[in-house]
Amino acid sequence: MGKSLKENVCEERLFGKIYKDYATHLYNFLYYKFGDQLQPQDKVQEAFIKLWKKCKEVPPSKAKSFLFTVANNLMLNEFKHQKIVLKYQEVHTSKINNQDPQFLIEEKEYLIKFQHALSKLTESQRVAFMMNRTEGKKHKEIADILGVSTKAVEKRIYSALKKLREDLKEI
Repeated sequence: MGKSLKENVCEERLFGKIYKDYATHLYNFLYYKFGDQLQPQDKVQEAFIKLWKKCKEVPPSKAKSFLFTVANNLMLNEFKHQKIVLKYQEVHTSKINNQDPQFLIEEKEYLIKFQHALSKLTESQRVAFMMNRTEGKKHKEIADILGVSTKAVEKRIYSALKKLREDLKEI
C-alpha cells in the first residue's frame, strides 16, 4: 500500500525523520560554504523552525530543497548584516576622537614650545639632534655625514638635550 495522500511534514514522525536525515548534511553544507563565523548550527535550527511553521505547505518530497534554500538564504542575510555592521563600525569609530580636548590643547601648546626651543639651538646642535632623534641615525652615521668626529656629534646632541630640558623645564 502506498503513502497516504494526507501525509505532510506536520506529522511528528515524518518531521523527525527529515531532521535526522538532513540536519547534519545541512550543517556541513553551510559550514563548508560560509565557515563557522556566521553560526551555521543556528541557521540549521532556524531553517527547521521555518519548515515546521510551513509544514502544511511543504510536501515531504520538497522538504530537502526547502531546508537548503532557506538555510542558504539565512546565511546570506547574516553575511550581508555582518558587512553592514563592519562598515558602520569603521565609519563610526573613525569619527570618534577619544582624546580629551584639554589634552589636545596642551599637546598643541607643547609642540609650539618645543619648536620654539628647537629654534633656539645652534644649527649644528639642531642638525645632530634631529638626525639622531627623528631619523634614528647613530652617532657614527651622523659623524660621517657631517664630516666631524663621533665625539663632536655626541657633544652636540647632549648639549642640545641639556638646552631643551632647560627651555621645556616647566612642562
